[in-house]
Order: sequence, then structure tokens, then C-alpha cells
Amino acid sequence: MEIVLSTAIGILTASGVWLLLRPRTFQVIIGLCLLSYAVNIFIFSMGRLTPGAPPIMPKGGFINPAAYADPLPQALVLTAIVISFATTALFLVVMIASRGVTGTDHVDGKERDE
Repeated sequence: MEIVLSTAIGILTASGVWLLLRPRTFQVIIGLCLLSYAVNIFIFSMGRLTPGAPPIMPKGGFINPAAYADPLPQALVLTAIVISFATTALFLVVMIASRGVTGTDHVDGKERDE
């Protein structure tokens, strides 16, 4: 399970970085989305990979904390999803405005001379 998760995080990160280095603004936005997905999965995996474990401990005497999932990474990921959605919406609005002003969707604002 850990190998699959690590591979998925690595592929998402590598794809996101590759798309960030592209000349078109839409590709940059998709790269940022992939990087945010990779970070969200990484943060979520920090709460231990225990399938079927409840995230909240009951009241009472001695409790084995290894039998429960950590709820803090789950809350952080939910917050990060909302923030990344708002940031992506802002980037899209800025991209559309930049396209209207410059007439191109290149990151530096000009077409490549060939």
C-alpha cells in the first residue's frame, strides 16, 4: 500500500513540475492542480495508513492510539482542498484577463519566434 501511494505522489509531483515549466498558462494551472493533489495525498498519508480505523477516539479508560486514525491530517486536507479550489478559480480569472489584454496565452506574454 505504501509503495503504491508513494508512486502516485511521485508521479503527480513529477507531472505537476513538468507542466509548470510549459509555456502556456493553462498547462501551468493544471500543473499547480497536480502539485496540490500530490501535497494533499502526502498530508493525508501522514495520518497513518490504517484502513477501517475510526478517526475519533471514544471516552473512557486506556485507549490504544495505534488503532485509530489521526484526524488532524484529514482536517488539513479538507482545508487545503477549499483553498486550492479558490486559488485555481483566481488563476483562471487572471489567465482569461491576461489573454484578453495580450492576445496570447503564453506565460511571458509573447509568441515564440521561429
